Amino acid sequence: MPRYRLIVAYDGTDFHGWQRQLSTEQLPLRTVQWMLEEAVAAALRFPVAVVGASRTDAGVHAEGQVASFACPAVVPAQKLSAALNSRLPKDVQVRAAFLAPESFDPISQCVSKRYRYTLRAGCRHGMRPNPFETRYVASVVHDMDIGSMRRAAAMIVGKHDFKGFAHQTEEKLTTVRTIHACEIDVLPDGAICIVVEGDGFLYNMVRIIVGTLVEIGRGRFAAEVISEIIRTTDRGLAGPTMPPEGLCLEWIRYPEQTLAVDTQP
Repeated sequence: MPRYRLIVAYDGTDFHGWQRQLSTEQLPLRTVQWMLEEAVAAALRFPVAVVGASRTDAGVHAEGQVASFACPAVVPAQKLSAALNSRLPKDVQVRAAFLAPESFDPISQCVSKRYRYTLRAGCRHGMRPNPFETRYVASVVHDMDIGSMRRAAAMIVGKHDFKGFAHQTEEKLTTVRTIHACEIDVLPDGAICIVVEGDGFLYNMVRIIVGTLVEIGRGRFAAEVISEIIRTTDRGLAGPTMPPEGLCLEWIRYPEQTLAVDTQP
């Protein structure tokens, strides 16, 4: 059965996250997965299960989420994107569609993901964030010491047990992950951009890393707390979980051999 790979972007503000969920009345909640499955079923007249590479939380955005589904219909990729987008709401878009190998698995074959967290510091004394960016940029009251944050961010890079940076209810076979990059930039408009790239992430891991860096930036924690959290895996030593609106999934990468040639079927 033909399998398709989708690159999906969405504004997560009005979604209950990526994963399909039911309300207390057993009705489908508005999730990205559910919207995509409805669009595929309407376009191809065949019910499908759309599998996403990353289960983003409510309010979290994506520029390059990867999803796949199998369907007996053979459709040119360019037409598939257009057919789905005509049936999707304005806050979710299929940016590209490709024919994929039948064995393609967006979760297990992923080798790297990159998240971006954007925040604005110094929003105090009644200063409210720009209303045009509140869906995508988090705000904090204190000014940030960028130098201390960068020193701390460098300690995150590497293969470590990140249990101390995960939600307490996280249940995984292993909490060891490899972080390839953790970088902090100040944008021309003054916003702070924190980029974290790794082979995988635990539940709320990026938002807790950012929350810890913010505590370091405001002077409440020393930069060395990062090494202590990694050594002890003590979640109590880390900072708070930052709000979802500042987080965006930028891209997900796979080995070339797991992807089909990007030509129309």
